[in-house]
Amino acid sequence: MTNQNSERRASISRKTNETDIQLTFGVDGTGVSELETDVPFLNHMLDLFTKHGQFDLKVKAKGDIEIDDHHTVEDIGICLGHTLREALGDKKGIKRYANVFIPMDEALAQVVIDVSNRPHFEYRAEYPSSQVGSFSTEMVHEFLWKLALEARITLHVIVHYGQNTHHMIEAVFKALGRALDEATSIDPRVTGVPSTKGVL
Repeated sequence: MTNQNSERRASISRKTNETDIQLTFGVDGTGVSELETDVPFLNHMLDLFTKHGQFDLKVKAKGDIEIDDHHTVEDIGICLGHTLREALGDKKGIKRYANVFIPMDEALAQVVIDVSNRPHFEYRAEYPSSQVGSFSTEMVHEFLWKLALEARITLHVIVHYGQNTHHMIEAVFKALGRALDEATSIDPRVTGVPSTKGVL
């Protein structure tokens, strides 16, 4: 893994018997993504996440999709979490918290974040369909949980309602991008880290 903290950017290469991933994540980006994975729906969601968070994200991933998407989705979540944590460094000056609602037609999703250095994940979502194309909706939980764990953030995701599963998941990823953008943004009023402990 490499890290260039002044730019709040980090890269990782992770190779296992199941996946081979190279990923670069920039917190202060322009909403540009370069995505090469074997999971088209995840590509779509990561593109939305990047655009709405104004990040830069480059992912090249190959996995054992002949079995299913699980290992690829999980390991991309792990790698994204790693790079987010590394890119944020000591977290000085960040806003830390964010709460974002995003509507997508009939669906409404909420993402609440604390860049806390305490990994925790809460997920409230019931989808009408178990699949979107070939993508299993249970992979959304897997991706988000691994992201929260590896980034060491507190992440609450609530899908309040919806009828179209694609819309509901899309609202989640858009809200995730915007909430993470807000929580990691620099507040000029903050001296050091936003914690009475003096460290995050």
